[in-house]
Amino acid sequence: MHPEVLAMLRVAVVASPPVSMFNLAIPELLFDKVRVDGDPGYQVVICAPDPGPVPTTGALELHVPHGLEALREADTVIVAGTGEPFAPDPRVLEALRESAATGVRIASICSGAFSLAEAGLLKGRKATTYWEHAEEMRRRHPDVDVRGDVLYAQDGQFLTSSGYAAGIDLCLHIIRTDYGAAVANEVARLALVAPVRPGGQTQFTRTPLPPERGTACADTRGWAMRNLDKPLTLTDLARHAGVSVRTLTRRFHAESGVSPLQWLLHQRIERARELLETTRLPMDQVAAASGLGTADSLRAHLVRRTGLTPSAYRAQFSRHTAASAAGMKQPA
Repeated sequence: MHPEVLAMLRVAVVASPPVSMFNLAIPELLFDKVRVDGDPGYQVVICAPDPGPVPTTGALELHVPHGLEALREADTVIVAGTGEPFAPDPRVLEALRESAATGVRIASICSGAFSLAEAGLLKGRKATTYWEHAEEMRRRHPDVDVRGDVLYAQDGQFLTSSGYAAGIDLCLHIIRTDYGAAVANEVARLALVAPVRPGGQTQFTRTPLPPERGTACADTRGWAMRNLDKPLTLTDLARHAGVSVRTLTRRFHAESGVSPLQWLLHQRIERARELLETTRLPMDQVAAASGLGTADSLRAHLVRRTGLTPSAYRAQFSRHTAASAAGMKQPA
């Protein structure tokens, strides 16, 4: 889908008991914050094989008013993680197969990937799940190309994410696909979560726990985001944080799972994508404003990340282009 989609998109989230409340809350939280020209971008419906009281993996019991018929009206189906992933309800499997046959986008969070695999939707496709379940996925479904060390994976209409907070990255990726980087990044800001991260980033399974609340480098990350157009170095970042380069690198990796320069490059590319989508700036100005230097550098990084040249990316995702086609007036 592209930003020119103007109708509100429908998301059906499947809650198979005992469902993870955290998994279930992620789509509701993020999709609900999407606004396009002031209007809601999504309608989210929670559904279950048996409507009514649904057990969760914790102490709470959830009331779900909708049954699996909600999948028939959905543009996107998301299967939330469950405490009993290895024996999915046959009714869920059949509903997923019916949705897949219509071309609907189908995604999973955490252990929800086992439902997609059991339904036969991931055969011959790359997929991921929570790292603790990766070997079990390989054992049960040897025909699935399991990527056990990534945040999320997309293969055609099917998307899978790893555990817990990786569901946030998956949902932001879906929002970016539907409405562009600017909208997705605004949702991330409103939800106080990290901007869209690439799916190939590791799940950080062996990364030490971050310092308290993971905020030791938060001020420096914010400062860097405000100065992406400047030639920032490791020394610049360390000086702002008031620590040595070595300490900065260690703390940064603990909090974000990547090195400072990897994080910085990702933010520059995201800024470039946002500028390509929301402005008509020439390519050299997009490159300069995002800190990528030259138009050639912009092209190289964007092709590596998206497979598209800057011109092709703008033609496909620019909201200016979409608005012009629809006869809509865009803000300057």
